[in-house]
Amino acid sequence: MTQKKIRTSAKAIIIQDEKLLAIRNFSSGQNWYILPGGGQEHGESLTDTLIRECREEASIGISAGDIIFIRDYIALNHQFAEEDGDIHQVEFMFKVEITDGTPSTGSHPDIFQKGVEWLPLKDLDNYALYPSALKKLLKHGLPENEPVYLGDVN
Repeated sequence: MTQKKIRTSAKAIIIQDEKLLAIRNFSSGQNWYILPGGGQEHGESLTDTLIRECREEASIGISAGDIIFIRDYIALNHQFAEEDGDIHQVEFMFKVEITDGTPSTGSHPDIFQKGVEWLPLKDLDNYALYPSALKKLLKHGLPENEPVYLGDVN
């Protein structure tokens, strides 16, 4: 029996001028948004993953700060179970500052990526942002006591 793997990923929480930087994706006729970042490769630290992914997806150089949130995503427990199948991912969400570049679609965007956008924190409820738990958590800025384990949320 093949043992299923748990994927680890690093995500960037970049807030400037009361706006959150998000990757805009499009599929099934609608826009949806996620944080910049992606899967950790073997031999790569989480911060190195974050640096690589932000360059590939958003054309920016970054400085990774503290881990703010940690979440599990166990696909079978959520609305995209049919599409995502057996995915189990643990995401580490870091507070991040841009050190170089202006956010734009990077050199290696993901398959559904159509751009990058700054989403006003006060309007996050108007966007299909995943994990959706971030909408409430980020509406008033970052938590003072980090990291916060969010559990298995989408």
